[in-house]
Amino acid sequence: MPFLSALTDLSSLGIELGTLVMFGLLLFLLLTGMPLALVTLLVALLFALGWFGPASVPLITSRVYSFVSSFVFVSVPMFVLMAAILDRSGIARDLFDAMKLVAGRVRGGVAVQTIFVAVILAAMSGIIGGEIVLLGLVALPQMLRQGYNRRLAIGVVCAGGSLGTMVPPSIVLIIYGLTANVSVGELFTASFVPGFMLAGFYVTYVLFRSYTDPAAAPTPVVEKMPARERLALIRGLILPMLVVFFVLGSIYGGIASVTEASAVGVAGVILSTILRREFSFAMLIDAAKHTLTTVGMIVWIGIGASALVGVYNLMGGIDFISSLIAGVSDNPTIIVLTMMLILFLLGMFLDWVGIALLTMPIFVPVIRDLGLDPIWFGVLFAMNMQVSFLTPPFGPAAFYLKSVTPPEISLGEIFRSLVPFICLQVLAVGLLIVFPQIAVY
Repeated sequence: MPFLSALTDLSSLGIELGTLVMFGLLLFLLLTGMPLALVTLLVALLFALGWFGPASVPLITSRVYSFVSSFVFVSVPMFVLMAAILDRSGIARDLFDAMKLVAGRVRGGVAVQTIFVAVILAAMSGIIGGEIVLLGLVALPQMLRQGYNRRLAIGVVCAGGSLGTMVPPSIVLIIYGLTANVSVGELFTASFVPGFMLAGFYVTYVLFRSYTDPAAAPTPVVEKMPARERLALIRGLILPMLVVFFVLGSIYGGIASVTEASAVGVAGVILSTILRREFSFAMLIDAAKHTLTTVGMIVWIGIGASALVGVYNLMGGIDFISSLIAGVSDNPTIIVLTMMLILFLLGMFLDWVGIALLTMPIFVPVIRDLGLDPIWFGVLFAMNMQVSFLTPPFGPAAFYLKSVTPPEISLGEIFRSLVPFICLQVLAVGLLIVFPQIAVY
């Protein structure tokens, strides 16, 4: 058959033309609407058979097994389950109400407390989708009702909800750690300050807009609150803060690994719902189904990307790409900026899981050869993925928010609202490149 004869002759293309054919085929199949996991698996299989013959197929399966059998990977479904249970409980709503005590007297206070709540939710689960939906249901209507500038309110919800990428326990960092073969605990430690720095940028921007533009945020109305009501709000803070303390404290204190801490987090969230009398087996089953769907997608993308990178590595492709990137300049900063640009462009079209698993096996060896810290680069990668969550045409944060906004708020308006926050994210990436000590202090 002509197809089979062409397939078995792929090795004659050479690595340069073979790379073009591989990535051209990837792009073509993605444009047809096929899922990324199936596209990467299909291309990996075609090139394995065409370049090396049928004997190479077991090499793909062994590489895939090494990815899915990693002990650290167990933490991913645990943190997803935490987020799913949070979505279905009233913890986030009570947390938002409790933050009135912190930001109630400040102009733009509701927007500021939204960012504070986003940081705490990020530290509880590390997932962005559910967080944006929660804030879109709880915080956005309140800001719009009080007369906040609509674009400012939309930007705060999307950008704040995306902080789960940076604030530990970030699943983005877990996947990077697995792919780059570096300590996830060290990645969490390194991302702590940059994550809060970015949240600080958001708060500063909100306060600047609120105090320089009278139409951006309403004048705060100070309400006298009875001591009993104040105490009830404080109680809403106790359980979420305890969960954050035990999850992150056990990791940073060296008491538990990331995987063990994720199990502690799930137990803590379930216990919280029991104490709040919100727990039901129907809720747990629903959360488990959502977890299966989300983690199944991550696993399949991981399987496809691992297979593709494994085949490309055997072809000599990683050495070829590494030499191309290293040949861009003798200056390590220029090489890192080139990588950031590639990641930024990929982030407009691909899911972060696919980007991490396809690019990090190529980029991280180059970073090590340059004498740079892969932990620092992991934080840079996570910050870059922050940008990808907000940038059109496929910025997932905008689509998550659109699913719960009033019909009069268009997708175009959401994307336009995100421009100032994208600029703040790019500024944070630049600061991390210029001052690596922010991450590797």
